[in-house]
Amino acid sequence: MVHHKVTIIGSGPAAHTAALYLGRAEIPPTMYEGLMANGIAPGGQLTTTTEIENFPGFPDGLMGGELMDRMKQQSVKFGNNVITETVSKLDLSTRPFKLWTEFNEDAEPVTTDAVIIATGASAKRLHLPGEETYWQQGISACAICDGAVPIFRNKPLAVVGGGDSACEEAQFLTKYGSKVFMIVRKDHLRASTIMQRRVQKNDKIDIVFNTVPLEAKGDGKFLNAVGLKNVQENKEYDLPVNGLFYAIGHNPATEIVKGQVDMNDAGYIKTVPGSSLTSVPGVFAAGDVQDFRYRQAITSAGTGCMAALDAERFLSEQD
Repeated sequence: MVHHKVTIIGSGPAAHTAALYLGRAEIPPTMYEGLMANGIAPGGQLTTTTEIENFPGFPDGLMGGELMDRMKQQSVKFGNNVITETVSKLDLSTRPFKLWTEFNEDAEPVTTDAVIIATGASAKRLHLPGEETYWQQGISACAICDGAVPIFRNKPLAVVGGGDSACEEAQFLTKYGSKVFMIVRKDHLRASTIMQRRVQKNDKIDIVFNTVPLEAKGDGKFLNAVGLKNVQENKEYDLPVNGLFYAIGHNPATEIVKGQVDMNDAGYIKTVPGSSLTSVPGVFAAGDVQDFRYRQAITSAGTGCMAALDAERFLSEQD
């Protein structure tokens, strides 16, 4: 039977930071980075982004995939054993914990003394016609990550959504865009009262109610319009915009621990405030799988560090 001291499930900034810290503490972990787990390549959501300008230490910026390649190289240098398989089943009922990989569910399980869950969360997408063509070429699911990119500066932009996140992103984008349209499918915003007031008072924000996006349009290289439909008037038209930002929520990748650790109503893993500890001793959560607010590469890395230190402390107490 294969046994690991610490198993990390995931492959983004949280996972590789945890691996780096554990390796330097002479507890080399085993990382199951996944093979297109949740439809995303090893490296996580950053592999789907273009240039990153807000990760410290890279004044000239770098591509998301390059950043993840560097993180992987660094964690491997310190002993991280990376396995390109997807963990499909996890049993946290007793220690050592048991796990099975995809297509090997009937085989003998792998056991582990501690687990760091860093499986991330994926942004909800609309899957519009043209979306794949203009993804990261005008369409994004993170205004804070991509809003300052040159293709959006002084251009009309649109945000899809009517909650607090949509309002926050719309306000953020007014720093860069010439105009920001909020596309809201209902006749009202779902956001808190204070957030509603802020966007309503902002002269650079127009709220388009009773409207849904139909199609992403462009010149084949960059987005330049979004097809809309006013569901109240049953009227379709094109809105010229150079950026379309989705703010309709995220799906945390928590299926393998569902019913085994405490989660909030949105499906994110609950952690003890100020730590990575979950409701199960020996199980730690890091990155976007437990972060429903910030969802940044740098905050994910920070929680990965926390998970490594928490796991190290846990293991030392078991010896």
